[in-house]
Amino acid sequence: MDSYWHFIQRNIDYIPAGTQEKIRRTKTLIAGCGMGSYFAEAAVRVGYERFILADHDIVELHNLNRQAYAASDVGSYKAEALAARMRAINPNVDIEIIADKITEKNAVDLVSRADTVFDTIDFVDLGALVALHDACTRLNKPVTTAVNAGFGSVCLHFPAVKQVSFRQMFDLPATGSVADVSYGEKYVQFINKIASLLDPSVLDAFYKTVQALQDGRTCPASQVAPGAMTVAALATTIAVRVTMELPVVEAPNVISCNLSGLVAGKGAAVR
Repeated sequence: MDSYWHFIQRNIDYIPAGTQEKIRRTKTLIAGCGMGSYFAEAAVRVGYERFILADHDIVELHNLNRQAYAASDVGSYKAEALAARMRAINPNVDIEIIADKITEKNAVDLVSRADTVFDTIDFVDLGALVALHDACTRLNKPVTTAVNAGFGSVCLHFPAVKQVSFRQMFDLPATGSVADVSYGEKYVQFINKIASLLDPSVLDAFYKTVQALQDGRTCPASQVAPGAMTVAALATTIAVRVTMELPVVEAPNVISCNLSGLVAGKGAAVR
């Protein structure tokens, strides 16, 4: 028996064999290997085998509280350390490592070589975000954007044929550079629109971070592991449903999960 089918045999009641074969052949571009690291691990365990990992950053100690790295990875490029972790799970994965930033110069080439895209580029790097999404729109490639939201997450899924583009979603210029656009202002507008979906602690942390940036102070956004893992669960489920040609909520609508709210809410009685 092909070792792949032995590897994924416990998927059988949830993922049909035909879909599993499509998953195996699908090439996924992971743009951002920080929060994308847990998505990458979930995707490998589901049976995805072909990846492009793009991230110019290195692993730092403060990443370890919510990213899929170990202390021994500190100082390594995230894309390289993540590739090693993925190969430890499935030695047969085919991984291309791009230890570089996504820019207008390389976005089209990277997206053209992928079937689907998972995006966790920091909103601070608005130019990279727009370059990635412009390429996905131009090439009709599906892209899922994920945001860690405390003990939960928010995902935006832009299908191959999009109802709205990333530029439209965030009220950005239809074409051209966004160098003069205030990323903080645009992100605040977005968060305000979805505030009712978020735990109050997420809003407090977000506005604190934005204020610090506007004041010229360094204030890394707070993030915890359950949120990153929720991102992985949501995004991997979206990816599988797209492959199975099942309905997925599309942008401009958001997909959200607030674990704090679920835990605090009223559960179902067991009788």
